Amino acid sequence: MNEDYQTDLSDELEDHEGGELLEWTVDTTAAKTRIDKYLADRMTDVSRSQIQLWIGDGRVLVNGAAVKANYKLLENDRIELSIPEPESVEIVPEDIPLNVVYEDADVIVINKPRGLVVHPAPGHASGTLVNALMYHCHDLSGINGELRPGIVHRIDKDTSGLLMAAKNDKAHASLAAQLKDHSVTRRYIALVHGNLSHDQGTVDAPIGRAAGDRKMFTVTDRNSKHAVTHFLVLERFGDYTLLELKLETGRTHQIRVHMKFIGHPLVGDPMYGRSKGIRMDGQALHAAILGFVHPKTRDYLEFSAPLPQDMEDVLASLRSR
Repeated sequence: MNEDYQTDLSDELEDHEGGELLEWTVDTTAAKTRIDKYLADRMTDVSRSQIQLWIGDGRVLVNGAAVKANYKLLENDRIELSIPEPESVEIVPEDIPLNVVYEDADVIVINKPRGLVVHPAPGHASGTLVNALMYHCHDLSGINGELRPGIVHRIDKDTSGLLMAAKNDKAHASLAAQLKDHSVTRRYIALVHGNLSHDQGTVDAPIGRAAGDRKMFTVTDRNSKHAVTHFLVLERFGDYTLLELKLETGRTHQIRVHMKFIGHPLVGDPMYGRSKGIRMDGQALHAAILGFVHPKTRDYLEFSAPLPQDMEDVLASLRSR
């Protein structure tokens, strides 16, 4: 049975920028959480140690007053974080192992492990996929600036799977155009909470920043962007469901937000998930299939990547119950 989850609430990537003020209001579920952990869970592109440094510098205020990193939050606490302006940094090539799925003179496809940040950001000036690509490739496109050479799109730090990068500006322009017109094939595998009532369907609901928490996104009709996610049930485990998800658009946290919206958040998601149930180090989300037209040959290429071991272990446990 095909069921469309529709809403009449009427780019591709949004990144953290420096020199701004971020604000959060603590809800009941986050009460008694250490403030450094609370911020680290919501700013997945910033390390917990960097957040602790900002707290020590007085850049984090709770109800207008500076606190220590071990401060435990209370419901309705108002948090303000003043992000410093980014310093000019030199991106250094680093010999970080890469799982290269495909490579030629124009494009490279990587199977990114969970936990690897795609490009440098506050708290992650090194150890990123960009540092690894610069060591491996030497030549990368410069369209996205010195902090993101070659990066056409990204996946979250704690999402694993396939990602493509461009080795020259012509290839970058071609791949970016395909992303913009939604012709790139992107299929994900996810484990979600609950038992979906339908075998397949579509979530068509606009996404924008959540009120009171600029690092979170939500389904909203205010300052939002069109977002469409298609899902197909692969396997059912009673309290959990394994899904294949196809992106029609590419909004920040799109799958994570849409699954929460229909009441089936991703297992292990620190920002949109549930505190009870299966524990994972990051959301159970894997970019399994990536397909695009080659910028030079115009041949259609499609690649697949197996699930990471931790997701396989969880699924094996569920199947043995």
